[in-house]
Order: sequence, then structure tokens, then C-alpha cells
Amino acid sequence: MSATVIGALTGLAVFSLTQVTSRILFAITGGISGAAAVLAVQWYQRTARLTEVKVTVPQLSELTFAVNNDSRQVAWQMFVETVTRVSTQPLASDQGVVREALTSMYGLFATTRETLKTSRPSAAVPGGQTVEYLAITMLNQALRPFLSHWHPRLQEFERDHPDGPESAWPENADCRAALREVQRDIYDYAVGFARLAGVREPETLIGIVPAPRSPDDEPGGNHSPVAGSGTRARH
Repeated sequence: MSATVIGALTGLAVFSLTQVTSRILFAITGGISGAAAVLAVQWYQRTARLTEVKVTVPQLSELTFAVNNDSRQVAWQMFVETVTRVSTQPLASDQGVVREALTSMYGLFATTRETLKTSRPSAAVPGGQTVEYLAITMLNQALRPFLSHWHPRLQEFERDHPDGPESAWPENADCRAALREVQRDIYDYAVGFARLAGVREPETLIGIVPAPRSPDDEPGGNHSPVAGSGTRARH
């Protein structure tokens, strides 16, 4: 039945087109051509109008990234996610909760992966990296190693000492030192996302300046907040 109806409608449409005058036919053809031209321009704006941006990637080097409007939007989302979480905020040796920071980092990992899954893939450009590359590198080079190393250890302590304070964990100081290192990396990634998104002076907007890296960094160090910083962290 449905096939009969579709066939009848198709036949009626073809018959109607054969009855129109040349002028109307030209108008229809012109309208279709105009719509196709608009779609072509929109596609060009999304994929062809690329801007090159140089970003220093933690654990790697300075790389050239190619960004367009779509990838800038992804970079902006990633910038917001990285700078509004506990995982990028200072945690003094006698303050805060490591569990809270680890949970926040798990949230950042999951949100980053979901953002990449739902966004349009960036157009590949010879000699240029994409915003997806920067995000996946952050996951695999910074977040995943830290979480896979320290989360099971903290879980074991919490399981064996359900009522014990986190300060009694023998590896608390070492975990916090490792946390400061990964926070520095995430800070650098956040600045990278900001540059890809076209954010001006991202360091000022972030409001947190990581302590400089040191080979003999002792447990108990901290980041130095910028005066007047008002970045609000969330889990």
C-alpha cells in the first residue's frame, strides 16, 4: 500500500514539473542552486577557513594547531572544564582532600571524552594538529597515568580504614606531591585550550599560577594564587 502511494506521489510530482513554464522552471532551478551555494559557503566556513595557532604541549614540544569555528568551540568547552575544577586548584599539604581532587579528575576525564564523542571531528590538515589531539594527549599523558597509579592506592587505604582520616594515609604526602605535578600539566593544557579558543590573556582569567617545577620538589609545596583571583572551582 505504502509503495503504491509513494509511486503515485512521485508520478504526480514529475507530471507537475513537466507542466510548468520555462520561466517557473528556471526559478525553481535557481532556488535550488542558491540553497546549494549557501550550504557550500557554510561548509567552507566550518572546514576550509583554518587558522594556525602554536601551542606548547606538556611532555612534548611546541606544535602547530589548525583551528576553525567548530574546533574553537570545542577548545572553549575544554578550557572551561579544566579551569573550573578542583583538579586545577591549589591544595596545601594541610588542607583540602585528595579524594576530592581525584574525583574531580575522574570527572574531567569523563567530560573530555564525552565532549570529543559528541563534537564534529576537525578537518585534517597536513602539518597541523587538531584540538582533539590536545585533549586526548591530556587524557593519556597526564590524567590517566596519575589516576591509574594513585586511585587504587587511596581506595585500598579507604577500604582498610573506613573511619580513618585521610591524613593517616602513609602515602598522603607523596600523592599530594604527584598531584601538584599533574596540576601543573593540566594548567598548561588549559592555557593551550584557551589559545586555540582565541581567549586573550588566559593566565589572568585562570587566576592561578602554578609553583615552578623543581627536581627536588618536596611534599607540602603549593601553588601561589594571583591577587584578586576569583575562579570558582567545581567538582
